[in-house]
Amino acid sequence: MDEIINKVAQSGLETIDLEHYYPQGETVEFDMKDHLFMGMILKEKDFRAAMQLLDWEQFRGKNVGLICSVDAVIPLWAYMLVMTNLQPLASYAAFGNADFIHKTLYLQNLDKIDVTAFADKRVVIKGCGDKRVGEIAYAEITRLLLPVVKSIMYGEPCSTVPVYKKKS
Repeated sequence: MDEIINKVAQSGLETIDLEHYYPQGETVEFDMKDHLFMGMILKEKDFRAAMQLLDWEQFRGKNVGLICSVDAVIPLWAYMLVMTNLQPLASYAAFGNADFIHKTLYLQNLDKIDVTAFADKRVVIKGCGDKRVGEIAYAEITRLLLPVVKSIMYGEPCSTVPVYKKKS
C-alpha cells in the first residue's frame, strides 16, 4: 500500500487565523444623553455633580464607547471630562459606538503582527471560524501583508481562493 502524503503540510503555506486577533472583553457604551437635563441639555454644574456621583467601577476592565444618542449640543470639554474618569478604569475607551470600538481594537490587534515573519511566503487567511471576523479584518490583514508576501490566499489550506500573487 502506498504511503499517504499530506501535501498540504508539505506545501509551505503559512496560515493566519484572524480569530486569534479578535478583540477580547466586554464592550459597553457610555451615553451622554443619560446625564443631560431632560435628556437634551447639558447644565455644567449638574453634569459635573453627576460625574462625581457616578459609580465608575462599572466600567473597570471593559471596552467603552463614548456616545451621545440624541441630537444635543454637548461642549467638547464634557467628553474630555468623561474620558478622565473612564480611561484609568476601562481596558479601552474612545469616542464611538460599540461597533466602532470593536473595529478599532481589531485593527490595533492586527497591527501588532510582525509581518516580516511572512516575508516571501505563501499565506492563507483562514476563512471559516466560530466568530464573525468581518470585512475590516480581512481588508487590513491584506493591506499589512501585501508589501512582504509572495502570495495571499483565502480559505483553508486544502481549498483556497487566490487573492494576490507577487509579480516577479
